[in-house]
Amino acid sequence: MSSFFNRFRRYRSNQTLRDLVQDVYLRPHDLICPIFIHDKANNEAIEAMPFSLRYSLNGLFHYCEELLSNNIKTIALFPVIDQEKKTLDCSAAYDPDGLIPKTIQALKLRFPSLMIIADVALDPFQPSGQDGLLSNDGQIDNDLTLPLLSKQALCYALAGADIIAPSDMMDGRIQSIRETLDDHKLINTLILSYSVKFSSHLYGPFRHAVDSARFLGTADKKTYQMDYRSRFQVFLEAKTDELEGADFLLVKPGLHYLDIIQSISSSQDRPVWSYHVSGECSMIYYAAKENVNSLDNLLLEALFAQKRSGANKIITYFALEAARLLK
Repeated sequence: MSSFFNRFRRYRSNQTLRDLVQDVYLRPHDLICPIFIHDKANNEAIEAMPFSLRYSLNGLFHYCEELLSNNIKTIALFPVIDQEKKTLDCSAAYDPDGLIPKTIQALKLRFPSLMIIADVALDPFQPSGQDGLLSNDGQIDNDLTLPLLSKQALCYALAGADIIAPSDMMDGRIQSIRETLDDHKLINTLILSYSVKFSSHLYGPFRHAVDSARFLGTADKKTYQMDYRSRFQVFLEAKTDELEGADFLLVKPGLHYLDIIQSISSSQDRPVWSYHVSGECSMIYYAAKENVNSLDNLLLEALFAQKRSGANKIITYFALEAARLLK
């Protein structure tokens, strides 16, 4: 009599069987496309991110048509602000005639069904490149920053943003923004909180794309973004944001922090999203360029890994490419 052992390979013996037992699914509308916008007349290449562009309004219209035709229904907007508009009081961040609110209004007129996420942080709008206001001694002043973040969130919500996404990592900003929105009867505006945003070395290409790298210089954001060597803070941050009124919780970066996505998604009562950040996408892009493997293979594996770990939605610069593959 032969000895018994489990033959798990039976599940994988052909493509039809592999499809039959598949239990992790990724659909185009699970993907969110982050988009850089500027107020220039034409699209502009990004040297540090050759797989992305800074879009003009007309270019953005064409791009959104393409996204929607491939069943990508949600975008996240990030502004590129001219240097002369960067001020210490960050007034351009909450100017109703500013780049982000005007773009939201134009998109909503053209694409009423498009879901728009508006990033809330001060780094594009002030000379320091930091996400919060600076005190006289050069430190980030958490409490002084909160009213400006709330004004910025209100400005974008009034313009028509469906989801407000505070990425700044100031303590208390979710409660401050939620109260401000509710006070102005914007009770249906959702909040996507960057709850678990690590101080990562993978944001470099993004900072070049929004032109904040040269203003930040050698400074860092370690006093407010999370230390990747610590675990206990993860759950405290996520639970606090949930209690303060966040509707969605985001883990950033995504691919490098699959354990965090899994832990948060299994312990919190809000949907957990993942941000497949610029540095992670760059690794895939340059690996494919060097013929390590095809971009298609590397991309789908990376996205499925994040979905498998518990991410409900994934923000990725390769959203359109992935959607075409999934079709």
